[in-house]
Amino acid sequence: MFPRLAEQYRALIQDLVLSLQALAESMRQQGLVATCYVCRDGADGEGASFVADLGDGHMVRFLVSNFGISWVESRDGHELVKLEGADAIHELHRVARTLKEASLVDRLPLADAA
Repeated sequence: MFPRLAEQYRALIQDLVLSLQALAESMRQQGLVATCYVCRDGADGEGASFVADLGDGHMVRFLVSNFGISWVESRDGHELVKLEGADAIHELHRVARTLKEASLVDRLPLADAA
């Protein structure tokens, strides 16, 4: 059972790394500042550091590796929220969904008239 769980966790990490890279690229295309650095330490180890500037001094950092998953949100250099594990993934999803919805609203023909 434990080797299977370890392999599932490694697969989750790989999926998260790919998602973070895509999210950073999407944010850059929207004119936002976002970076995603990927690190690999051999056949079993992979991780990423995702950092995004959401404006007005509001920054988010999402770290993922074989050692854990964390979300840190700060404003003007002061840490506001730190989440781990599933809560961190949920918050990343919420922000990605919000950014996607905002980009769709910007593309609507009537958005400029509002």
